[in-house]
Amino acid sequence: MPTLNVSDLRPFIPAQDFALSKRFYAALGWDTRDVDRGLALVSLGEEQHFYIQDYYLKEVAENTMLHLTVDDAPAWHAHVAAVLRDSDFAPARVQPPRRQDYGASVVFVHDPSGVLLHLCQWDR
Repeated sequence: MPTLNVSDLRPFIPAQDFALSKRFYAALGWDTRDVDRGLALVSLGEEQHFYIQDYYLKEVAENTMLHLTVDDAPAWHAHVAAVLRDSDFAPARVQPPRRQDYGASVVFVHDPSGVLLHLCQWDR
């Protein structure tokens, strides 16, 4: 049997307002660039990516979650809160870090379309 390696995973997330979603993720500090009509690539680093698509179903958006491992959940909370305070990304919101039973502190961020980001700092 051949070796069937996977080298990358890039989920697609919906955007109710495509331009607003792109601005939101860029404001968080991530590289956001159009790659096709109605499709933008968000790069969180050299090896972490996802796509924003100009497509929206409320039920899909509100049931889409991205889990991101971070080094400092409180710092991410402060950063996202400042972005939301200084710009109009309604109805985006952020919750303070909350301890989870599975061994992590997590900041929950709802993007402007309702997609939920889990910014997770694992216990060491």
